[in-house]
Amino acid sequence: MGDHGGHADRAYGTSMGPVMGAMLSIEAPGEVTLVEDKLVEVPDGGFRVETGHSGISAGTELTYVKGDNPYLTSTWDPALGLFRQGTPSVAYPVRGIGYMQVGTVVETRTRAVREGATVAMAYGHRTGYVADPLQDRFVELPDDLNPMLGIYVAHMGPICANGLLHAAADLHGPNVRELGDGVRGRRVVVMGAGVVGLLTASFALSYDAAEVVVVDETPDRLAVAAALGANVLAADEDPAVELKRRWRHGPNDRGADVVFQCRGQARALALALKLLRPQGTAIDLAFYTKGADEVRLGEEFHHNGLSLRCAQIGRVPRGLAHAWDRERLSHETIGLLRQRGDLLRRHVITEVAGFAEAPRLLADLASRRRHAVQAVLSHHVEDEGG
Repeated sequence: MGDHGGHADRAYGTSMGPVMGAMLSIEAPGEVTLVEDKLVEVPDGGFRVETGHSGISAGTELTYVKGDNPYLTSTWDPALGLFRQGTPSVAYPVRGIGYMQVGTVVETRTRAVREGATVAMAYGHRTGYVADPLQDRFVELPDDLNPMLGIYVAHMGPICANGLLHAAADLHGPNVRELGDGVRGRRVVVMGAGVVGLLTASFALSYDAAEVVVVDETPDRLAVAAALGANVLAADEDPAVELKRRWRHGPNDRGADVVFQCRGQARALALALKLLRPQGTAIDLAFYTKGADEVRLGEEFHHNGLSLRCAQIGRVPRGLAHAWDRERLSHETIGLLRQRGDLLRRHVITEVAGFAEAPRLLADLASRRRHAVQAVLSHHVEDEGG
């Protein structure tokens, strides 16, 4: 999706020179501002986009606003795969965060992408960006897709699709044929009704899971999950007892076939393990920034022989990397958006604001003064009714 050799006959030409823009900067915990961003001239082989929409991740990004991201306090050693004591890998000011951008190509010096194309990318909250097709991944969006929904195509949608891929690999190993192989005909629980949980539930519904139940603590978010077509249960109403009474596979074999754990709270992971049938698997898509004292590994995890698999977007399951790369997961995301995009736009994207409002919006979300399922920064607020 970053290889568009068929565009060789489309316009590309000389650079128009440097352009001034703005980018989001987190100067310190709780301190967010916009700073000037001078875009470099478009080099040979590059292109420039103007941002139309930029989605905010209420998980990863807000950890930098809150100050509890592990990169701020530890050194990440990629060779060993360890966080270690030492100079933090990231220091304030933090700039360039954000991985849900949609922009219009306004200048191109490459045949890889045409001028006027709408592309999904992950270049952070900024009003424009100069890209190198050899370094920067981009996905050209089809004309029949709402561009605002394109915020999910480059990265967030593949995160959730990768969760389903892990569930499929848990059943079929390297013999996965379709993304839905791990959920079709199965009883599925999704822990958490944030964006990751709602998109994951939508994928499971689109691939004909026998039943999809979303569990969360917030009634408003459960209402969104219900509007998308899932069944819902409140986390404080003992869903493990209710679902294990409902879902019987055999003697002493009750519970969910698979649980997608999409909320970065230890209590959510603890409940996910309780919901599983014996020898079931929890696919963990959450990002935890605190301890996990509530996860009692000597209880259900041990006695029911459960499995816990981390579905982190940097890795697809072993043996599947060639067939299931990020491009294919983006393609699956476009398919989901074509099928269920109207519902997602109506119920999941709950806040649309202009870029000038970005500093206050992120600070308010981090401090819980404001609540949103999916917030989007947009240059088209009036057109979208925001």
